[in-house]
Amino acid sequence: MQTAELVSLLIFIGVYTFIISEKVHRTVAAMVGASIVLFTNIVPWDKIAEYLDLSTILLLAGMMVVVNIARESGLFEYIAIKTAKFSKGSPMKVLILFSIVTAVVSAFLDNVTTVLLLTPMLIYITRQMDVNPVPFLLAEVFASNIGGTATLIGDPPNIMIGSAAGLSFNEFISNMAPIAFVDLFIAIGIIYLAFRGTISTHRERSEAIKRSIMSLDEKDAIRDRALFRKSVVIILAIVVGFFFHDALNIKPAVIALAGASTLLLWSGASPEYALEKVEWATLFFFGGLFIIVGALVETGLIDQVADWMTGYIHSETQAILMISWFSAFASAIIDNIPFTATMIPLIKAMGGSLDTYPLWWALSLGACLGGNGTAIGASANVVVIGMAYREGIKITFVDFLKIGFTIMVTTVAVGSAIIWLRYVGL
Repeated sequence: MQTAELVSLLIFIGVYTFIISEKVHRTVAAMVGASIVLFTNIVPWDKIAEYLDLSTILLLAGMMVVVNIARESGLFEYIAIKTAKFSKGSPMKVLILFSIVTAVVSAFLDNVTTVLLLTPMLIYITRQMDVNPVPFLLAEVFASNIGGTATLIGDPPNIMIGSAAGLSFNEFISNMAPIAFVDLFIAIGIIYLAFRGTISTHRERSEAIKRSIMSLDEKDAIRDRALFRKSVVIILAIVVGFFFHDALNIKPAVIALAGASTLLLWSGASPEYALEKVEWATLFFFGGLFIIVGALVETGLIDQVADWMTGYIHSETQAILMISWFSAFASAIIDNIPFTATMIPLIKAMGGSLDTYPLWWALSLGACLGGNGTAIGASANVVVIGMAYREGIKITFVDFLKIGFTIMVTTVAVGSAIIWLRYVGL
């Protein structure tokens, strides 16, 4: 192994170790690793644009600005109350409807943002109904991860995959949304079977609970009506733009930035506030990670690993199964963002001997749904468990694992079977 190969591999392993151990913030680890890669000239400065995926970074930045402005209007609290009232106080309906709303919102917004906005309202509603909040919170977590699988912008791995493979928003909808739809109801069914004894209310309180839920006024959640209307218009326009970006030959990142700048101009919101709330640590983490993985590509290590893998893979069936299941188990343990960044060039390198098109969907499936496997598998999991703990609701690692691992295995099995039937079996 040559010096450059060895250095890039050690940097990659070192950064990964710090990310997993959490002894150093993942953004700091990625930035230090990228700095070493650039300082040692493993990735020449004139090649940095080749590896720094600006489409992913700018798409995330644009959507973060839109969400930060829309949040101030009370839009997301409005959606939560409207959903609860539609259920008319039925715990099972609340579980189903909140799962659907969470999945749909997570398909178009960041998962962490979605659960941050909806979790406090869900805890409040379950307390009003006097039911165990744990199955409802777990359903929210699983729905956010499953919903994020459905679209190009639903989860960071999809954004990365779409940008690297040139996949359109509509391609993600047609390939992943049906899988997400089926898997969502599988997850709800598993939660119901596991908690059916606690998803209920006392009969004598059912009418009182219904009155309490129906007395909530979603209009009271709206803090700024003008901003509320403008946010809805811009978000709908962005979604429409995503649907037609391929036909218009406009990148999703451009649509997100256009929506963000238009909402800033139209709403008169403070750009300092909107930009201050952007998750800059996440964006710099992406940037550093892209450069580190670029070093593995630049030195030829990725090609070597791809050659080794293709030596054991002799068909698309084997490739689909290996990538989907390996991605799922890996993403249940480690962050799916660096994992996806590593897998993308591997799949590209397999293009000489295999049709990589179905492999991108297998990677998306495993990387997104693998997060349901453990309590640390996805950022949304950690956020919800932390918020619940502060409210006196305890969800242990083992409690999560019992349900999450079952849901992960079942949903990945169904999803990989659908991909196989679509591209190989039929």
